[in-house]
Amino acid sequence: MPTQAEKAALFASLHVPRDPIVLFNIWDAGSANTVEAAGAKALATGSHPIADAIGHEDGEGAPLVDMLWVLERITASTDLPVSHDSERGYGETPDAVAETCRSVIRAGAIGVNIEDSLAGDILRNVDEQLARFAGAKQALNDACPGAWLNARCDVFNAMKDAPLDNRMAELKTRAEAYKAVGADSLFVPFLRDLDVIAQVCAAVPLPVNVMRAVGGPSIADYAETGVARISHGPTPRTAVMGTLKTLARDVYVK
Repeated sequence: MPTQAEKAALFASLHVPRDPIVLFNIWDAGSANTVEAAGAKALATGSHPIADAIGHEDGEGAPLVDMLWVLERITASTDLPVSHDSERGYGETPDAVAETCRSVIRAGAIGVNIEDSLAGDILRNVDEQLARFAGAKQALNDACPGAWLNARCDVFNAMKDAPLDNRMAELKTRAEAYKAVGADSLFVPFLRDLDVIAQVCAAVPLPVNVMRAVGGPSIADYAETGVARISHGPTPRTAVMGTLKTLARDVYVK
């Protein structure tokens, strides 16, 4: 069985521009085992699907203790590296975010995803977010050398009405600052246009993570833009629950 540090090193090595790591997000041990059996090289939770599965709203509606319990069940069920969607870091101070990161590593994960916004549409002040990311990275490294910090940047949602040049400038500024305090990759959700994604990959100094949507471009199309990581967010569980609903209707609807 690989050590946690070995898992972290493997996870880092899989972030290759144009040959991205593909993460089909999971929400419990069963989904983790299923995705692993399908050929995954690493796993990542999704906050929304886990919250749904345990009866809470997304956006830190699920208590951290419950999220960590699920994470422990997942990491105990697999030898693959597991990254945890820690939403906004479950804390208003850098120290609280750091403690969340330590808890995630204790639960067996090798990395976190942390957002730089409130509810996805209000960006935090850059200096405030830098302190949060710096605290997170220090805690990750202390708990597991090489643990990965995926910095989610919500510029394209929070500034959706601004001209593209303005959004790109803000994204580049934040990416450079986030890298300086230890971020390992930049997650830019809400992007669908491949040309814009290619511009993002060329402009920022970090490996880029995008989220693939149902009916959107293929993995190969995304890879051509230069991304290093492709995740799927709530899509996998949404599809599974859609299938469950169809099967249940076949039983109950006469």
